[in-house]
Amino acid sequence: MRIASVVLLTLALVPSWTGTIPRQILGKHPTVTARQVPLRAGDPQDRRVGALTYLGGVQLTSRDRAFGGFSALRVEGDRFTLLSDFGSVVRFRMGADWQVTEPEFLSLPGGPGTGWEKRDRDSESLAVDPATGRLWVGFERANAIWRYSADFRAAERHVRPRAMAKWPNASGPEAMVRLRSGAFLVFSEGARNRKRREIGFDAIRFAGDPTVHPDRGFHFRYLPPKDYAPTDVVELADGRLLMLHRAASLRKGFTAILSVIEPEAIRPGAVVQGREIARLADDVIHDNYEALAVTHEKDATILWLASDDNQMWIEQSLLLKFRLDLPPAGGR
Repeated sequence: MRIASVVLLTLALVPSWTGTIPRQILGKHPTVTARQVPLRAGDPQDRRVGALTYLGGVQLTSRDRAFGGFSALRVEGDRFTLLSDFGSVVRFRMGADWQVTEPEFLSLPGGPGTGWEKRDRDSESLAVDPATGRLWVGFERANAIWRYSADFRAAERHVRPRAMAKWPNASGPEAMVRLRSGAFLVFSEGARNRKRREIGFDAIRFAGDPTVHPDRGFHFRYLPPKDYAPTDVVELADGRLLMLHRAASLRKGFTAILSVIEPEAIRPGAVVQGREIARLADDVIHDNYEALAVTHEKDATILWLASDDNQMWIEQSLLLKFRLDLPPAGGR
């Protein structure tokens, strides 16, 4: 297992631009299977981790070899949409019995490049307008944002914002959220050098749809927990932000931290930090978590986490459900 971990982390951390990687495309016969997993294998009854209460989760598998690699997530009731970093879309329904029904496989109808290589469709982030259903996807290596129709059937607009032009091409728009105000927040996953990493990663608040007005907004910097990088972000009902971070090491494998960010901290030129509320490591089921979504059930705030298995046998495509137990905004 130690040798396998070394191989895994080496492949996961070495940028894919070291060689041409063909883009894998999902087939025409969608199949998805879900197997329930505990939060802690050694103590299935323990469901607490920080400010989260575990409500259940599954490992997703498929006979299709192109399945996996999920980097973004959308949840609406019992309908789930997973976006992979190969530009593939997996949609299905899943109820309280944790069984998958009505699976559907799609490919993004457009994106940077020709679409024949992985880097042409390295889709890492997803935002949605709940009123129209329109979808925005951030492409990491192109530092581009594309807008799609609500059903993912048509590409409508796209842009490579000048403000993102110098972001590292392997650490582009990894996390993106459309706020209820209509503004967008976009976070890079890395920094060009160690000095810039120490003062935070590049981030932008766009005043509106970045594909329409890419020059309206301001820069700020985001300082994640030490040795971690941001992978996804959502807006909570009270306006606070919840950021998901990922780290990888040969000793601990992949681990994750969830932090809360106060919205007033995001100002032009600011260096923004969050407050840790949960850590998925050690005996808690952990993997390469890259996707985050928020829903509501009665008075409860529900968080969904999904992991990117890098399409490697030693990793998993996990989809986990938690209740968020936070004091009201302003409390501790």
